[in-house]
Amino acid sequence: MNTVPDNRLIVALDVPNALAGLALAEKLGPQVGFYKIGLGMLTGGGLALANELHAEHGKRIFLDLKLFDIGATIEAAVRGLAQFDLDLLTVHGDPHVVRAAAEGASGSAMKILAVTILTSLDRADLDAGLMAPGDIPDLVATRAGRAFDAGADGVIASPQEAAMIRALPEAEGRLIVTPGVRPAGSALGDQKRVATPPQAIADGADHIVVGRPIWASDDPAAAAASILASLP
Repeated sequence: MNTVPDNRLIVALDVPNALAGLALAEKLGPQVGFYKIGLGMLTGGGLALANELHAEHGKRIFLDLKLFDIGATIEAAVRGLAQFDLDLLTVHGDPHVVRAAAEGASGSAMKILAVTILTSLDRADLDAGLMAPGDIPDLVATRAGRAFDAGADGVIASPQEAAMIRALPEAEGRLIVTPGVRPAGSALGDQKRVATPPQAIADGADHIVVGRPIWASDDPAAAAASILASLP
């Protein structure tokens, strides 16, 4: 059996703590080589888990913290995180945040991903937050372009906007990572702008992030295998 992982799939370890995350990774085995550790895991040993998965198991790590602060603080935080030999780190897509993060990551291999608009939000949510008017895909594309200009290595966007971002001239050579990916027939959970795994890849995503459909499954390894088999 081929055990070289298809790293287009990033599994979100949205579980309570590092022990649960390590147990899930062991269940998934060599077919999964890339994991996302988010803010909810941080106080449950997330950085220790990232280090163990990378150093002892050879996994790639996406640290999803969606950092947002003044430039000096972002730069310092990212410089500190770069010491952990991570692959990807998220910050909010505001240009001043992206510029500071890019400076903090300079000299390391860690790539900075800019969050455009969270995949759990719709137009009503943006209105409640006093965000600029307009259709979400247009706003996402605009934020993505500005983030690329500010030095982002890639962006986080819903799969529904992947094709539009991929068509941007600024997107050449940049990463598009899409959460909000759900296999056909799966519950949407807290996601509002979704697509299936093969559709997200076909529309230009480099990586898809899948959490609940895998970790909540009775057989996480089989769920992951099914998603991997569906990718074009």
